[in-house]
Amino acid sequence: MRRIAVKRENRQAMFGRGGAHGISFPACVLVAAFLLCGCGLSRAGAPLKEADGLFIRGDYEASLHEYEKIREDHPQVGDRALFEMGIIHAHPMNDRRDYAKALGCFEELIRDYPASPWRHESERMVFHLGNVTMKDKMIDAQQARIETLEQEAGSRAGEIAALKRKVAELEGMVFSLEKGPADKVLIEKKRRRLLLIKDGKALKSYRIALGENPDGPKERQGDNRTPEGFYVIDARNRDSRYHLSLHISYPNGRDRKRAKALGVPPGGNIMIHGIKNGFSAVGDAHAGSDWTNGCIAVTDGEIEEIERLVPDGTIVEIRP
Repeated sequence: MRRIAVKRENRQAMFGRGGAHGISFPACVLVAAFLLCGCGLSRAGAPLKEADGLFIRGDYEASLHEYEKIREDHPQVGDRALFEMGIIHAHPMNDRRDYAKALGCFEELIRDYPASPWRHESERMVFHLGNVTMKDKMIDAQQARIETLEQEAGSRAGEIAALKRKVAELEGMVFSLEKGPADKVLIEKKRRRLLLIKDGKALKSYRIALGENPDGPKERQGDNRTPEGFYVIDARNRDSRYHLSLHISYPNGRDRKRAKALGVPPGGNIMIHGIKNGFSAVGDAHAGSDWTNGCIAVTDGEIEEIERLVPDGTIVEIRP
């Protein structure tokens, strides 16, 4: 009798915690079902006692296996085995609990053992397991709705970011209308910075990338250096391979003289330009390294703004 009392307390304590999603069966149904099982155990044979002991120790898979053997070897207590199996399948502390299998056990007992003393409790368990299953489905539906709303929120965040970029572009247009045009472009190689100057004051600055060999003035064709000195914007190309280009008047007289003294061609085709067509998504990250052949690079949005503010003939000073 002591073992029966321990089993009753154990089952009542465990089932009082609730099942999947925090849902628990009504206490009155479980207590009645467990007490009924406990009292029957005192009259059970060795196989039932062994299966029940495994259940009490929390070895649910082994207990189910033993009850399956009992159904085969002792059909006279098959209803009892089915009831115990249903309880194990629905047990909240069983990590592999399966309400569908529990319902199958109780429904089989009701169908095949109409005179069983466990029939009434099985009917009640079927009713309450049906409620739990329905609630689980409702919870799953609500969780799916939450995930959908979260995805929609993420999409909205993308729309907001796009709108912010559009606002920034519009602000740039307003800036150009209010401040432009610039009368000088100042490029500071060491600081990787381009400034638009008007009346001696900086209107705006931009991060830039230079030639792959940025130190020192350009001396010859193919040295991948960015020139140093005074030039002007003398042309522009809106069909450039680099999303719009402003041509710088390199080489000047001093550049030609130096190249002649070295016996090399001075090179040319130095531009202020955007990112290579097809790679605009790189954006600001392009300025993390020097990657041009000697030109001065900014983002696509920035070159569009600079192009509006810098007319042909604007002075360009490139400092070391």
